[in-house]
Amino acid sequence: MHHSGPIAGVAAQGPWVATAGYDNRLILWDAVTRLPVARSTHDHLVNACDFSHDGRYLVSASSDYSARIWSLPDLRLIAVLTGHDDDVDMARFSPDDSLVATCALDRVVRVFGADGVLRHAMQGHTGNILSLAWLDDHRFVTSSVDGTLRTWHADKGMCLGVDDLGMRSDCVEITRDGRIMAGDDLGRIAVVQGGTPIFVAGHQAGIKKLVIARDGQRMVTLGYDRMLAVWDVTAAIPRMVARSEIPPQVWARAAAVCPDGRIAVGSFGTTFGLFDPQTALWDMEGVSAGPAINAIIEQAGTILTIGDAGALQADGAFAGNVGSLCNFLCAAQGRVLTGGHLGEICDAASGAVLYRHHAPLNCATSFAMGGTPHVAIGAYTGEILLFEVGSDLTLVRVIHPYAHAVKSLASAGGLLFSVCANTDIAWHDPATGTEIRRLAHAHTRIANAACALADEGFASVGRDRMLRLWLNDCAPAFRTPHPNSVKCMAASPCGRWIASGSYGGTVALFDRATRSFLPMRRISKAGISALCWSETGGCFLAASYAGEVMPLPIPETLLAQRAAA
Repeated sequence: MHHSGPIAGVAAQGPWVATAGYDNRLILWDAVTRLPVARSTHDHLVNACDFSHDGRYLVSASSDYSARIWSLPDLRLIAVLTGHDDDVDMARFSPDDSLVATCALDRVVRVFGADGVLRHAMQGHTGNILSLAWLDDHRFVTSSVDGTLRTWHADKGMCLGVDDLGMRSDCVEITRDGRIMAGDDLGRIAVVQGGTPIFVAGHQAGIKKLVIARDGQRMVTLGYDRMLAVWDVTAAIPRMVARSEIPPQVWARAAAVCPDGRIAVGSFGTTFGLFDPQTALWDMEGVSAGPAINAIIEQAGTILTIGDAGALQADGAFAGNVGSLCNFLCAAQGRVLTGGHLGEICDAASGAVLYRHHAPLNCATSFAMGGTPHVAIGAYTGEILLFEVGSDLTLVRVIHPYAHAVKSLASAGGLLFSVCANTDIAWHDPATGTEIRRLAHAHTRIANAACALADEGFASVGRDRMLRLWLNDCAPAFRTPHPNSVKCMAASPCGRWIASGSYGGTVALFDRATRSFLPMRRISKAGISALCWSETGGCFLAASYAGEVMPLPIPETLLAQRAAA
């Protein structure tokens, strides 16, 4: 009994540690032996979990648009909290355990009774709501990508106040004396207590997790600078008391303080890791990477994949190891580049580090400029890095189009096209770095993927489940048939066919000739993580978070197969 996908949420209470995974699993562990005790599942990714204060229940938040309450220790389902229209990022019990508050990417805050009955649905944030924390039995605070903290009254169903941080905040917590602590994208801790926020430098990149121990004395922060910090929060201003580099297997978005003082953290592997601030030692025993594939390409007739384990596979056989989670594969000048969570650009086959960035890397595209091979690589912190590819990588320039993650890149016709987590898209001239065009809020929710349509333009998809074509003379939009947010896309070389894959394991082909979708199919129980065109097979290839690679034929291929039979 273990996870087969990244662990996105961790909670600790008494004798238990609970983990929430991208494999749809919720697992309860014995905190001392680290052995699994019980397992339950959601219908989609599980993003977070939280124990009730009396230790009798666990609540989980999921990308199946629900939160669920479970009894302990058997993880028997007690109630399903529904109503959100997008991924639920967090769910937490009130201090007296009578209420559960949830926040989601639909920008709605909901308050439920512990019996699962909805009490209030409240709006106000203009960006995705990422976290929440209770001030007392009646009030709680939420943080958002819109740069504000909002205080809500759970009984009255209303917003009591807004604190503007001026910067996206992924995490928020409350000290015992009522101070609000929030981590922002600049790596600062915002301290708010009835006045102008005070900012304390904490990390060199965005803080992705902030958690306060149940004794109220210590706070833990994890950042995209690959550092974990422990703070004394008994005084007015947090004081750092311990700091450690995070191992490659750790995902810097999940942590909980155990009663013995050790810190349980999420991982890209099968179980949680532990850090002991007293000894400054990490215990990653049993943490082995799962089979998830995050990127797929075909190079010279060989299918290459890479994922959470950082292991390059060539036609299913081991071909190299980077040693940490990788998000992309990009072929240029006879070599294949990869990169991901550590911010390192590597040769995928040899594992050699060619360049180090200060934040994780998300996506890449290759193109020729002046007859010379180049690559563009998108970062979580909004930069696009342009390199000339020769015997080495030579950094040409850094473009700063966004303050949020670059989710996908595509290149064609001398243009570089990018989509961002803040829903914006942009076109750049890679030769000069000049922005040619920008469209704010091109998608209504996070834009996840982009591809080139030969030399006719580009396409993008996202969490709004809309396929948008950015052609030379028009920009039509089409509702995809996917029931869950769309993760990835690819186009055939001629630009007629566009394949899309969702977090729910569904795929759909769009025919530009008829401007319509073919019937959607579910081909995996796991999410579809990546798509590419196979020149050898004359079809698309779909990769999944379960480690599968599946062909996705276009109709001409299907007809030819039937005729041959």
